[in-house]
Amino acid sequence: MKQNLKKGIKYLVLIAIVAIVGLLSYVSFALPDVGDPENLTIEITPERVERGKYLAHSVNACMDCHSKRDWTKAAGPIIEGTLGQGGEEFSQELGFPGKFYSKNITPYALKDWTDGEIFRAITSGVSKDGKALFPLMPHPNYGKSDREDIYSIIAYIRTLKPIENKVPESLPDFPMNFIINTIPQKPQFVKIPDQSNTVAYGAYIFNAADCFTCHTKQDKGAPLPGMDLAGGFEFKMPGGGVVRSANITPDAETGIAKWTEEMFVNRFKSYTDSTYKPADIKPGEFNTVMPWTMYGNMKTEDLKAIYAYLRTVKPVKNKVEKFSPAQAE
Repeated sequence: MKQNLKKGIKYLVLIAIVAIVGLLSYVSFALPDVGDPENLTIEITPERVERGKYLAHSVNACMDCHSKRDWTKAAGPIIEGTLGQGGEEFSQELGFPGKFYSKNITPYALKDWTDGEIFRAITSGVSKDGKALFPLMPHPNYGKSDREDIYSIIAYIRTLKPIENKVPESLPDFPMNFIINTIPQKPQFVKIPDQSNTVAYGAYIFNAADCFTCHTKQDKGAPLPGMDLAGGFEFKMPGGGVVRSANITPDAETGIAKWTEEMFVNRFKSYTDSTYKPADIKPGEFNTVMPWTMYGNMKTEDLKAIYAYLRTVKPVKNKVEKFSPAQAE
């Protein structure tokens, strides 16, 4: 009896091992499965380049992560001459499940990429070589954009100054090295809502800017239930200390319910005023990851639309401690 029981347990363990190996093999070799790159040739027109520049700098803010930022200055402005060169490190020290690097998106690195391959990477999260991209670039959001906006971004980055900067390969930790293959999805494109529908248009711009990710506290990469846009997402700063995102729900006590539209817009526009000069930041002092100087160049109408959309989201009471200095060793 005992011998039969032992044999049964051994068989169950063997079956479990085979199932796990099979699952991991499937995730490793069959995924991601988003299809081949489209056969695209995007015409580079002045209108597309202008729209793409606006999106890449001030809405989608691609240049935020794909350039080098100066963390000795308030809000980490982009260092001149690094536009699109990539190489910024996002590692375990900053709370990421591995060591990831932003890609070089200048023509130096993309000269051998087709427009279709770039399009697939942006909207589905799959690289030229078929490998999954960790969503530092929020490709799930960009897959819900208007195709024409993505065409415009591609047209713009094709015009960037080529910068020779070889970026290391990203190295996800276990189990992210398997999970990452399940993240890419086929895009579900939409049309840009008419600006007369302010809330719907604001939701579109909000999605493109990926405000949700940074303004929602997460646990092991997943948003905490009931905490949408309530802030508290932690960023370990290069100079030391932890900064947390703000609660941007319309909660009367801990959110932005008391903010007027004018206050909201001016909060952004103050960083693009001709008199603005970023303050010097010493190691350990408060700084913010929010790229204010980039989002500050967003069109006033777009900022007003985002404000209108935020007034419609569910209020969540969550008082956020903005900054915690580094602990002395």
